[in-house]
Amino acid sequence: MTRIGILSFDHLHAESYQENLKKIPDVQLVGFSHENSEEGAEIARKFGIKWFPEHNELLAAGLDGAVICSVTNNHRKLVELAANAGCQILCEKPIATSVADSEAMCSACEECGVRFMTAFPMRFASSAISLRAMIRKGDIGMILGVNGINHSEIPTGHRSWFGERTLAGGGAVMDHTVHLVDLFRWIFEAEITEVYAEVNNLLYSTQVEVETAGLMLLTFSNGLHASIDCSWSRPTFYPRWGHLRMEVIGEQGAVAMDGFAEHVTLYSRGAPRNPSWIGFGQDPNQAMIEEFVASIRETRTPQVTWQDGNEALKVTLAAYESAHLQRPVKLPAGPGGC
Repeated sequence: MTRIGILSFDHLHAESYQENLKKIPDVQLVGFSHENSEEGAEIARKFGIKWFPEHNELLAAGLDGAVICSVTNNHRKLVELAANAGCQILCEKPIATSVADSEAMCSACEECGVRFMTAFPMRFASSAISLRAMIRKGDIGMILGVNGINHSEIPTGHRSWFGERTLAGGGAVMDHTVHLVDLFRWIFEAEITEVYAEVNNLLYSTQVEVETAGLMLLTFSNGLHASIDCSWSRPTFYPRWGHLRMEVIGEQGAVAMDGFAEHVTLYSRGAPRNPSWIGFGQDPNQAMIEEFVASIRETRTPQVTWQDGNEALKVTLAAYESAHLQRPVKLPAGPGGC
């Protein structure tokens, strides 16, 4: 039996992760820790899982793995606690609000001999896997350019801390850039060497202090150029949370990837969104959680590592720097590890 615990339910993804864990044979979801007593009691009632008021109390229960779903600027604290307890770690993205915190997390894992996985579920989406296979086989020839799009509704209606810079590290750029950066690095097998970005709060300037839209141009170590369009631009009545898309242009053709294209449209007077899009395809979160559990059972490095999370964070922070300086920013090569 593999014993897993969830450290904090601050991030809304914890709600789906607890469900994913329950579907895996021979996994025991020991419980979750959450320091807000009112929220903790309600979460325990809603999902039927044991609540631990203190993180160390859950870690003392004897875990093989810990899934960290706190506000972003608490990731370092919880990673260090879990590493000291000997737990393998799956950390929500972005993995930190600063490179210093990210590197400290890596050091803690190395010192304690535990492995770190970054929560990048789109690596496990069938559409992304198919696109990577096409690129690697050369189906559309030499790649000339890539456009990446990641939009959603503003998340503060679900978790208010997303709109607080100190807790989240930023807004739509911090929230959405990392997914596409990770897919770009993984699919095209190259590092991003330069970032030029425009960042603005075009949409909710009276509601949040963070940016709600960003546009960036990326240069890769192999000469490839790509763009990222990220925003909280979907209305709250949009049929689903948001979307993630990529357009890849090659010498011999072009391909468009929609990470959530497999859906049916539901019309219902009682539905909270009318209409809504109900996905029927593979659940990337389920595949990601299964990979985390498999890496624990097989005592191996997970398919997505700390370095993947750290490289994505570096690009995101470079985008903020570029927007502030109003010029392109070059990225230095970073250390490997974890």
